Amino acid sequence: QLQLVESGGGLVQPGGSLRLSCAVSGFPMNYYAISWFRQAPGEEREGVSTISATGNSTIYAPSVKGRFTISREKVNKTVYLQMNSLKPEDTAVYYCAAGLTPSLLRIQNDYWGQGTQVTVSS
Repeated sequence: QLQLVESGGGLVQPGGSLRLSCAVSGFPMNYYAISWFRQAPGEEREGVSTISATGNSTIYAPSVKGRFTISREKVNKTVYLQMNSLKPEDTAVYYCAAGLTPSLLRIQNDYWGQGTQVTVSS
């Protein structure tokens, strides 16, 4: 079964950067699109970014476009989310997820990691 493990979260000041990693195991990585979601306290889980199985197509939520970059490395079976110019409103638990198509919709992602906390605060 496909397993996803996130890492790289932490506390960062506004304007700072973090890089999240999503390690994929249990199934050939190139079968699945990988997405990042986030959930702030009291809020719905929302899609942040997604990358196709080939890595040729990416989608970003308007709130992060131009600041976040998603990428994938086949050799070490990892998907990254580079987050720059972080804002307090980016504070959330970040989850990676896998599905057969690249999508920012929860329903189209079948496998989920446990999440990693990102806190943006001075």
